[in-house]
Amino acid sequence: MMIERPARATMASLRAIFTAFLAAVTAYGCLSPAAEAQERPRKNLLDMLFGTREPDYPDQPEQPPPRRKSQPRKRPTPPPRQPVVVQPETPPAAEKLPDAKTILVVGDFLASGLGTGLEDAFSASPGVVIQSRGNVASGLVRQDYYNWPQQLSGMMDQLKPAMVVVMLGANDRQPIIGSGLNEKYGTDPWFIAYEERVQQFAKLVTNRHIPLLWVGLPPFGSDQLTASAVKLNHLYQSQMAAVGGEYVDIWDGFTNQSGEFVVTGSDINGQQVRLRTADGVNITAAGKRKIAFYVEKPARRLLGNQASPDITRLDTSSPLPAQQASLPGIEPEKVTSTPPMSLSDPELDGGSQLLGNTPAPASPAASPRDLLVDKGQMAPAPTGRVDDYRLQGSVAR
Repeated sequence: MMIERPARATMASLRAIFTAFLAAVTAYGCLSPAAEAQERPRKNLLDMLFGTREPDYPDQPEQPPPRRKSQPRKRPTPPPRQPVVVQPETPPAAEKLPDAKTILVVGDFLASGLGTGLEDAFSASPGVVIQSRGNVASGLVRQDYYNWPQQLSGMMDQLKPAMVVVMLGANDRQPIIGSGLNEKYGTDPWFIAYEERVQQFAKLVTNRHIPLLWVGLPPFGSDQLTASAVKLNHLYQSQMAAVGGEYVDIWDGFTNQSGEFVVTGSDINGQQVRLRTADGVNITAAGKRKIAFYVEKPARRLLGNQASPDITRLDTSSPLPAQQASLPGIEPEKVTSTPPMSLSDPELDGGSQLLGNTPAPASPAASPRDLLVDKGQMAPAPTGRVDDYRLQGSVAR
């Protein structure tokens, strides 16, 4: 009994010491991982989806945020550069002269576009005025709708044109009606009647001794319209040769190398532009100027100096300058006239004989040819030439 008492006292003191140690550890926050996990709040579903910042615990020092790797900055992609198209400079419009010549343009919707192109072409020519009198849906077939022979006569009486330009036929692919005629398009009677109308219409101009330019039709997007244009152009060309007019062919300007219809082609400056509209019938602004380009050349040839951009006029009402007025006159007796000389005159260059007509001068010594032909003598070959057969030096063994 006396032996067990010290052992029981020792165990009690050890328990007291261990309890005090746990209390001290708990006071200083040195909890075990299991106790630490129990004290931390548990994450719910919203925290796991959207994330929440956990509270700072004294046993876990705050970690700096991870450093992001530096990524190269992306430069903004510049927009694609549009090609710079240099537009040709348009010459300034010149003030028209009081006695400027008038070019009368008549026809359908194509003629109206041609008139616009000619106004641009002759804008710098003070001696030319363009008068466009086109009717959109007109033609030579339906004279009950618009009577071109009657209208043209009145226009020429009023405007006194120096030239008439006609572009018709795009609306004439329909039956001829009027004057006892009712012929379907494409038949032989239709072409006979239409040819007669073209001839009578052209003679209204040529009988007045006014230059006439008849512009042919261009190809169209429709194969049927293009085939009709080919037939009508042949008819226009033959009739212009019969009545004294001039036919202007524009076909190649609106086709490719194979002769097929094109929407886009070269303009008068060689740039690729749109010449026709989406319907394959109408003409764009560049196409109108291109038709005028074909008409401009014969028009300037017929008008002569009147169509020049540099034409000027002297004002006779103003007196001459004093220096010009005091110039001495030319004495008629001192003026000598010379007869005209033809460029084919032999005396123009001072000789009347052809070169080589005189005999060659005689040589005092006989030539090698004469020695060979007359006497059979041949001069020895020079030393060392390939035909020199003379042995020189010792003979080779």
